[in-house]
Amino acid sequence: MKRFGPLFLIALFLAVPVCAQPPAAAAAPAGQPVAQPGPTEPLSRALFAQYNAIKRNLTESAQKVSEADYVFQPTKDVRSFAQMFDHIANTQFTYCAIAKGEANPNKDDFEKTATTRTAVIKALADSFAYCDTVYATLTDARALELIKSGQNEVPRASRLISNISHDNEHYGNLVTMMRLKGMVPPSTERSQAAVKK
Repeated sequence: MKRFGPLFLIALFLAVPVCAQPPAAAAAPAGQPVAQPGPTEPLSRALFAQYNAIKRNLTESAQKVSEADYVFQPTKDVRSFAQMFDHIANTQFTYCAIAKGEANPNKDDFEKTATTRTAVIKALADSFAYCDTVYATLTDARALELIKSGQNEVPRASRLISNISHDNEHYGNLVTMMRLKGMVPPSTERSQAAVKK
């Protein structure tokens, strides 16, 4: 049995990234993000798939919320829909600039400058367009390279994982806010549609 142990582990390792592979580029409904062809190596491909999943949830959420609801705050201590999407956009530029090893190209504080639904959706789309260039071209070797982050050196992947985690954290906030306004979050909507098929 010991002879087959290592072979089994190698086969298992090679099978896992296949599950994380992002969908091939295809025509998407108007206004929806299109999955781009991306990395082919295990770690970078898994990061790319996770990034595209949260990108879809956030993009669809921003489009689902009405102009009137963009000012909704559950309490005075919680960001509004507009502020939440703007905060995500600001932070994406920050994390992805660190991962690219360059100065943050975004000079706006979207929470102050992007206040309309149209401006918020554009800010979010611009932040994804910037981050796309990092995730789509990532290799496992580049993911593991040490980069400067504040006073520390960290693997490039750590900033990209932080970006995905941060996006997912705030998608959780947005889900609660959508539920309070009687909206079905995009991820739930897709799950329900899949069950009906």
